[in-house]
Amino acid sequence: MTAPADLAAEGRVHTTEKPAKKEHTFFDDIVSMKWLVYPSSAAKFAMIFIVGYLLCEYVLPVGVNPFRPFLMLSYRIPEGEVIKRMAMEQAHGPRPTLSLDNSVTTALRSFCHSLQATLFPHQPALLRYGKGWLDVCFMAFYIIVFSFLRQVITGHIFKPLAAHWNIKLENKQIRFAEQGYALTYWGIMGAVGVYVMSFQDSWWYHLDHLWYQYPHWQMRPELKLYYLLQASYWLQQAFVMLLGLERPRKDYYELVAHHLVTLWLIGWSYFINLTMIGTTVFVCMDIPDTWLALSKMLNYLDMNMCAAVVYSTFMVVWSYFRIYLSALTLYSVYADYTLIPAYARTFHPSQGHWLVWWMQCHVFAPLFLLLLLNLFWYVIMWRILFRAMRGVCGDMREDGEDEAPTKEE
Repeated sequence: MTAPADLAAEGRVHTTEKPAKKEHTFFDDIVSMKWLVYPSSAAKFAMIFIVGYLLCEYVLPVGVNPFRPFLMLSYRIPEGEVIKRMAMEQAHGPRPTLSLDNSVTTALRSFCHSLQATLFPHQPALLRYGKGWLDVCFMAFYIIVFSFLRQVITGHIFKPLAAHWNIKLENKQIRFAEQGYALTYWGIMGAVGVYVMSFQDSWWYHLDHLWYQYPHWQMRPELKLYYLLQASYWLQQAFVMLLGLERPRKDYYELVAHHLVTLWLIGWSYFINLTMIGTTVFVCMDIPDTWLALSKMLNYLDMNMCAAVVYSTFMVVWSYFRIYLSALTLYSVYADYTLIPAYARTFHPSQGHWLVWWMQCHVFAPLFLLLLLNLFWYVIMWRILFRAMRGVCGDMREDGEDEAPTKEE
């Protein structure tokens, strides 16, 4: 009897087996940017920098560790320079009237300061950092870290939880996992943002103090870390979205616009030494998103009553932070710009001074665009609330996503 392999060789039998699919390699993932969505590749990529840092720090006799800027903050300012700058800043503007705060914000600020004393008891009081091109290295490394964390948290924590909690449809499991990651990130960064703001003169939106002590270019370590991590997160999210590595929602273009405006705000405020106003904007954005993610997760779990309560709370939080406080911050750019010291309203980048009169428009424009996007989503949120009152729950941006995908998809 002739073997099937021989018959196939003679052309009388045609095998139907498809060639084995080539597995992606680590190098392929690096070149194609797929490490953004493959946690194993992101972990290997990050380990290159970690192992390199450890080797240069503890094994090889290297005077300057080339991997240090990727893992650690750069540009620590000598204490003498910090004292000199602080003496100059005290000459302009009144001290913040934090005693006028209500009891809640006063207690919150006191808690943040006591937490700092507990967590970092030996941190020098005048530890400050400047900024420079090595900050790009730090952001690049933490883009990799966020890629790893995002895929692990969504794929290995919240997606299995979705299946365990009887969410059957694959699309709903994916969306639930994405909101789980959003809840984790925004919850943590919202709390960190409040903590960072508690050490600033503009604590809880004393907005005139955004301008008195300009330029804000000597940063406390938690402020610089917070700012660069936010930049890394948004860059990672933008790469995933623009490269089409995830299935888009119906408001894809609005989300792209939001990402680009956010990156514009982060980069521009950091570059021209307006990190204090950047912190107030971060807090306005992050805290409401935490409530939104939680309400959507409850909705996916069909816990409609709990979802309604959380969503109603979210609408109040969104109205206060993303509409009222955002508009108040925008108005401060318009009305309080002249509170900047006259010597700082000059174009001397070497002194940290960027805010000449025409720069007011460059600060105002991205904040105005962000407020318009917030108003766009605010209208959608009210429509969702009215739909829920009629018994229709869910995010209209995801309508039609729960059907089984077609062959073309």
